[in-house]
Amino acid sequence: NVDPIQPEKVRTAEIGYRATMFKRLYLDANYYFSYYTNFIGYKLGLDLDFQQGSNLPSDINAYRIAANTKDAVSTQGFNLGLNYYLGDHLAFNANYTFNRLDKRGSTDPIIPAFNTPINKFNLGFTGRDYHFQNYKGGRIGFAVNFKWIEGFLFEGSPQFTGKIPSYYLLDAQVSYIIVPWKTTVKLGASNLTNNLQFQVYGGPFVGRLAYASVTIDIF
Repeated sequence: NVDPIQPEKVRTAEIGYRATMFKRLYLDANYYFSYYTNFIGYKLGLDLDFQQGSNLPSDINAYRIAANTKDAVSTQGFNLGLNYYLGDHLAFNANYTFNRLDKRGSTDPIIPAFNTPINKFNLGFTGRDYHFQNYKGGRIGFAVNFKWIEGFLFEGSPQFTGKIPSYYLLDAQVSYIIVPWKTTVKLGASNLTNNLQFQVYGGPFVGRLAYASVTIDIF
């Protein structure tokens, strides 16, 4: 017997800080704490018929039903981002994110399906409108970004539950702006190393995605 589902409510407190330091370093940090009532998750149940004269089931139907937890649920996390600028055109960037679900010792058998890694980070190097000395014919832009995501338990919504292993992704792109023609040529790829991984348990493996584009600004 599961009560009719109610809207989930959350109260969140957040504090953050942003600053430019040493004229070249930009810092962005924040922390949050969220308190949930009527947190929505899933409950499992069986509808059983037993054979007469024995304890063996003759018919089994399994159910997974959306429901509200009876106990307090909270989440907390923080992220830290850094950008370091090498002049007007080049920059290093990095960020780290932490997220955690806390059921506060709850005995409610609800399955929360938070589906969020506790730790992940990015490291990148970018350039924009960069041109070689004494060359006025075009400008170069590029970006390289490395991502790492910690493995976590994916609790299906609603059918599958299992472990997502830790994985990394390397994304890169380069663009060239031909100034006299007002044309931008761009080449890039996400998951450049074709590191096959899945982000949803029971879902397909995801590999490399490459792309190319040409943009002409006729105006």
